[in-house]
Amino acid sequence: MANANGKATAKLEEADAMSAEEMEAVNLAADWADISTGLRKDLGHQLHSQWIKPIQLGGFCKQTGTLDLYLPSEFYANWVQDRFADRLSLAWKIARSEVRTVRIQVHPGRRKLQDLDLNDGRRAANDGADTSMIAVSAGTMGDAGFTSSVGLDPTLTFAAFVTGEANILACNAAQRMAATEQPQFSPLYIKGATGQGKTHLLHAIGHAYLNAHPRARIFYCSAERFMVEFVQALKSGKTLEFKARLRGFDLLLVDDIQFIIGKASAQEELLYTIDALLAEGKRLVFAADRAPQALDGVEPRLLSRLSMGLVADIQAADIELRRKVLESKLTRFAPLSVPEDVIDFLARTITRNIRELVGGLNKLVAYAQLTGQEVSLSLAEEQLTDILSANRRRITIDEIQRTVCQFYRIDRSEMSSKRRARAVVRPRQVAMYLSKVLTPRSYPEIGRKFGGRDHSTVIHAVRLIEDLRQRDADMDGDVRSLLRQLES
Repeated sequence: MANANGKATAKLEEADAMSAEEMEAVNLAADWADISTGLRKDLGHQLHSQWIKPIQLGGFCKQTGTLDLYLPSEFYANWVQDRFADRLSLAWKIARSEVRTVRIQVHPGRRKLQDLDLNDGRRAANDGADTSMIAVSAGTMGDAGFTSSVGLDPTLTFAAFVTGEANILACNAAQRMAATEQPQFSPLYIKGATGQGKTHLLHAIGHAYLNAHPRARIFYCSAERFMVEFVQALKSGKTLEFKARLRGFDLLLVDDIQFIIGKASAQEELLYTIDALLAEGKRLVFAADRAPQALDGVEPRLLSRLSMGLVADIQAADIELRRKVLESKLTRFAPLSVPEDVIDFLARTITRNIRELVGGLNKLVAYAQLTGQEVSLSLAEEQLTDILSANRRRITIDEIQRTVCQFYRIDRSEMSSKRRARAVVRPRQVAMYLSKVLTPRSYPEIGRKFGGRDHSTVIHAVRLIEDLRQRDADMDGDVRSLLRQLES
């Protein structure tokens, strides 16, 4: 009897313990529901559905304060970690003070991503696969189909790509490559510095090509991943399968081709693949941070293939394009308002690349939303210190005066002279305006650099040029050209 009572007591204690665990799980789920709802408002329905909704709650360790969040694949986990980790961590710490660390990882119960063998329709295990090397297809897996967007970021489309003088050639060439009709050139080689939009265009080509050719077979990878897969195929004796799979695609997209430098065997295989695909009229697109001729350590035959089509350059974004990019992102943050002076400040000071520019805006807005503060110029200067200091190139008033004088073909001494001729006064006023826009100097400091003029003269010049830019297309064009020269 005593033994029976002991067992009953143990069962009750076990039930109580389970109830506590269940209660903890319920509370965690309730907190996550609130956090998820807030993120949906902040990020918008599309981004939330794509990246936040797939998150599953893991365990919470009270001793270490660590909360696990699970995602279905390494690609999802890496993407969320890179873009939303700080936001998720702050949201959880606000919801639960005992949460000290938020750990984002692949769900331990999920199988690793599998690669698709398009030659026989069978799935083959792909240990350690990641989305830098993804086969994309449609209609190859029976009625269920194979999701056509796997490996392609749904946000990186032509509709979301902001164009300007710096990137219009590359964008038009990319759209032509994705069109229904056969392009006049192949391969397309997109050259541009880090963060200027090369990867965006590769993904956009993939999306547009799938829309035009719903049953197309697309292969997207990085050059580095191409080499890793090739070496693995060599070691496992599966090079024939690797070659056959590569040559079964309609569109080949290879990013960061500069990283294939010095790998003779991988270069040779890529060369043969290019020849095979071109012979069948397939489409190829490569992206790199330098021109083909500048790729040291690349076999001459491969260089000739990379440069035989069209090499489209993406130049550094000028201030007008940077402003357009920022303005294109503002609808995502409604109803939060981002003042015009903040947009202008970011466009003028974050000049290294578009990715860093958008990242700065996202960081600023996220901080404002999560702390309840208004977005302002002072908040931007306070929260983006690291980004701003890394981007700030010191433009001097002397440099501005020299550039303006060369542009208008007047002598440098006219910047300080007392002459009132219109041919001299207007360039001088433009130089004062640019000095205020591009340097941190005060009105009196600028006045002293222009022959000891009073600060009121500088204020008048700045306001006049601002007004003329609104009314006079020629003046606006002059200022835009000077800004590009000074910021390049």
